[in-house]
Amino acid sequence: MGLITAAGASISSVLGDQWKEYFYCSEMDTNVLVRKGQKNNGKSGLLNRGGSENVITNGSTIVVNEGQCMIIVDQGAIVDVCAEPGAYTYDTSTEPSVFTGGLGAGLAASFEQFKARFTYGGVTAHDQRIYYFNTKDIIGNKYGTANPVPFRVVDKNIGLDVDIAIRCFGEYAYRLSDPILFYKNICGNVNTDYTKDRIENQLRTELLTALQPAFGKISEMGIRYSSVVNHTTDMANALNEVLSDSWGAKYGIVITAFGISSLKASEEDEKMIKELQKTAVFQNANMAGAMKVNAESQAMMDAAKNPNGAAMGFFGMGMAQQAAGGGTDAASLFAMGQQQAAAKAQAEAAKMQPAAGWKCPKCGTEGNTGKFCGNCGTPKPAEGWKCPKCGTEGNKGKFCFECGAPKPEDDGTWTCPSCGHKGNTGKFCGECGKPKA
Repeated sequence: MGLITAAGASISSVLGDQWKEYFYCSEMDTNVLVRKGQKNNGKSGLLNRGGSENVITNGSTIVVNEGQCMIIVDQGAIVDVCAEPGAYTYDTSTEPSVFTGGLGAGLAASFEQFKARFTYGGVTAHDQRIYYFNTKDIIGNKYGTANPVPFRVVDKNIGLDVDIAIRCFGEYAYRLSDPILFYKNICGNVNTDYTKDRIENQLRTELLTALQPAFGKISEMGIRYSSVVNHTTDMANALNEVLSDSWGAKYGIVITAFGISSLKASEEDEKMIKELQKTAVFQNANMAGAMKVNAESQAMMDAAKNPNGAAMGFFGMGMAQQAAGGGTDAASLFAMGQQQAAAKAQAEAAKMQPAAGWKCPKCGTEGNTGKFCGNCGTPKPAEGWKCPKCGTEGNKGKFCFECGAPKPEDDGTWTCPSCGHKGNTGKFCGECGKPKA
């Protein structure tokens, strides 16, 4: 039981002029996920009330619109599927011909798993149905965290790693990526429209459950919670990864968009993060020194305004510093800052230095210390010089230990192996005319 494109059927078969019925599904709005195909009269456009309710006549036409996927169910088994828009002829004498359209290999794989290959020799079965699935984006699905969701805040620049709680609200969109899975595991045989409100609560609950591990993946990327609204695509990908086993592999649903209307931490958590960030800034001695200079300048200005006189104000400021132990002066802090900068520059320079050990001549891996490359297993190149005459490597003296040829001069000249003349630069010996070895 397969489908043949209407154009081909009208040329190659008399069925093209004798369509008894056609099945058509009008546009489905975003609330309708599945609709049973209606049998219509191909000539007048009126509902054909003369045929059986759940029987597809051989030679009937089936129309598939943009944004739709159609499946044929025969005696409860899926026997054909089509996700490519167009008009098709139903022929019981052919094998199933899967048209996956934009849904791709996933739909074909599901069909291979669930299909039933059989024909009735032209005799109609007792129960045949056509179902149309809405494959457009289903938008406007609201979500919101009734309880705060944990979010890990990581800032490697200041060594911050702390868990906070955030609330998140917004909307998301999803799409039926595999209608066969949706039919087998969710809707099944239906006589009326299957609308999204029938699974809305279940999807929302599973989505909110997946938010915490999805936020964890976003946090590992180094994205701050206040910047998540700028990474909604990454958030959608993270949710699809978390929900792949339930939504993707079981329901045939994928998230196509994830919007955030509001994402906010509690006032206590925001205040804690700001204090930690502010404290971490003073790990830089230069910043601490600048802050101390600014504070001392402000203290001197305040002392000068002391109503009991400037001397009394400065005396009070000095007593306060003495009581506090004096602390580290600004000059010392700036000196520490220079040391920190020098240490950082030294560390960066160390990163630029070539790794210790030997470099593999095959794959280029540096830092090898053993006899073989740690990446590809290539043996360590032999030390010493290579004999230009016999090719022996690892020579360390002035003569090759294999053939006795002298070591080549470092200046690019060579010694004639025949007469012993040194300083030759061409291809032939300048003394005896013998070719270079």
